Amino acid sequence: MARTLVLLATALPLLTAAAAEPDYGAARQKMVETIESLATRIAAAGTGSLAPSVLAALRQVPRHEFVPTEVRAAAYDNRPLPIGYGQTISQPYIVALMTDLVRPDKDDVVLEVGTGSGYQAAVLSPLVSRVYSIEIVEALAKRATERLAALGYGNVTVRHGDGYHGWPEHSPFDAIIVTAASSHIPPPLIRQLKPGGRMVIPVGPPFMAQNLMLVEKDTREQVHTRTLLPVQFVPLTGGNR
Repeated sequence: MARTLVLLATALPLLTAAAAEPDYGAARQKMVETIESLATRIAAAGTGSLAPSVLAALRQVPRHEFVPTEVRAAAYDNRPLPIGYGQTISQPYIVALMTDLVRPDKDDVVLEVGTGSGYQAAVLSPLVSRVYSIEIVEALAKRATERLAALGYGNVTVRHGDGYHGWPEHSPFDAIIVTAASSHIPPPLIRQLKPGGRMVIPVGPPFMAQNLMLVEKDTREQVHTRTLLPVQFVPLTGGNR
């Protein structure tokens, strides 16, 4: 009897630990349901609903792996979270919207400016052929590279650099997503956008009124812009702001 009691006592901490493990799958599904609800209510975005493929990607990507341990409990809340170095991981709805707006296709090559923790690149990964992502904070670029590789996102390449100038070696891009606010739309990014391509970028002064903008280059290489909705992003840093 004494031996049985000892075994039970040893097992109890293991059972408690298992019970304490968060149900990230349920939290992720709830996050997607919240995003779907918001998408139907925010008419200014001009989408009404999000593509099923985008929602499927959000259901798959473990957002809790892309945030610091101390804020992991809030990983599936629909809000931005700090990731260090004055940077944030974007609100899940905004990630979904920006992804949807560039109309990702399985053959697309996409540029992301502002890797951050790597979450936006991970969401793009199953939807496109290649993702090239630039991060100006070297420590974040290194961590994102390691994280994305460990999680199996093999079609994402991250480099440390100034995203304002894009990544000419891999251009033109079918789509460009900029995850930090610029005072203007960077001309190098417009040049690197393929005819028929789309770019989404927050435009406005740091920590003041900003707007998410859609930039489209038609087949004649004429550029058209559209203001979508007010947003709040950290500033795009580096030269030529």
